[in-house]
Amino acid sequence: MTKRKQSSAEALELVKSGDTILVGGFGLIGAPLTLIDELTKKDVAGLTIVSNNLGESGKGLGILLNQGKIKKGIGSYFTSNRDVGDKYQAGEIELELLPQGTLAESIRAGGAGLGGYYTTTGVGTDLAKGKEEREIDGVPYIFEKAIRGDVALIRAHKADTLGNLVYYKTARNFNPLMATAAKTVIVEVDEIVEPGELNPEEVVTPHLFVDVIIEAKQVLTKEGVVSV
Repeated sequence: MTKRKQSSAEALELVKSGDTILVGGFGLIGAPLTLIDELTKKDVAGLTIVSNNLGESGKGLGILLNQGKIKKGIGSYFTSNRDVGDKYQAGEIELELLPQGTLAESIRAGGAGLGGYYTTTGVGTDLAKGKEEREIDGVPYIFEKAIRGDVALIRAHKADTLGNLVYYKTARNFNPLMATAAKTVIVEVDEIVEPGELNPEEVVTPHLFVDVIIEAKQVLTKEGVVSV
């Protein structure tokens, strides 16, 4: 059974207003730029975006931000896009700042079916305000809730038609974690092959986590984002 769709519009049919969407990428590296571009064209609003950062000014998730479609951002590096700070100061967006390791672990916990976990990161800082604190073996910890999404939009290098995924170097970043932590997982890749053509030792995300696959139409190069 193939999970391949012919267009990004078809791939995003299940995305709706108010969804919590996990979006892979570190900056624009490993970001699903084709799917993000299609999301900017879709009539949705009130989205909660979980991503390391909200793109760059006028690029990637930054376009979605400037359209006013993002209600809340959950991430760890918002300052890569100055527009985020401006929107926050104007009261146009909510932000939840998490240390980068905490963000990754919260997504992993969501994918593992956990309610959350205790960590020492952030103890005694403003990031701990309002969070449960307890002492374990004489060490203070704060409780971090797991993160799950309605939809995950992720980027991989190759997929077979069943949905097995192979990643490329650091573009892997948050993508494998997010594939485990959403109800619907939509993936864009450089190449789609037939079952049996991928080296099973290189598969990072098994097909059971993947619902939809498309071929990427926008890629990041040294010259910037280009259409292919």
